[in-house]
Amino acid sequence: MSHDSPPPARPLSPAEVEATARAAHAGQTDKAGRPYAEHLRAVAEGVRARGGDDEQIAAAWLHDAVEDEALTERWLDEAPLSRRTKDIVLALTKRAGEPPEAYAARILATPGAALVKEADLAHNADPARLAVLDEATRTRLAEKYARMRALLGQE
Repeated sequence: MSHDSPPPARPLSPAEVEATARAAHAGQTDKAGRPYAEHLRAVAEGVRARGGDDEQIAAAWLHDAVEDEALTERWLDEAPLSRRTKDIVLALTKRAGEPPEAYAARILATPGAALVKEADLAHNADPARLAVLDEATRTRLAEKYARMRALLGQE
């Protein structure tokens, strides 16, 4: 019997993905000073409420991990996750200097990604969440989220 390569790892369970994301973002807060995991949970719940599947829910938990450098792209590449989950996370990972149009086009070209981004934008634009920010920040973010929804055809 050959021992050259390990057997394929079983995919991370939804609970394991959640625990990984929570640990990766531990100590991080959102713009309102709330624990970042609250945003991840809200996006995952938003994906579930919109009819998303387990692969999309996993991507929701991890959607900011590479962008925020909470996890590396190498970790994602080697993680026991479906190719579709990985592709969604990579699609949602903004790149330095990337125009919003290119970002939106990549999301639209990646199966399952638009629904995750829709849930992300919905939570980001939640009036209760924005209410604690100063008016200039609130206005800037509201315009940014509205523009991305327009680019994604989610108005």
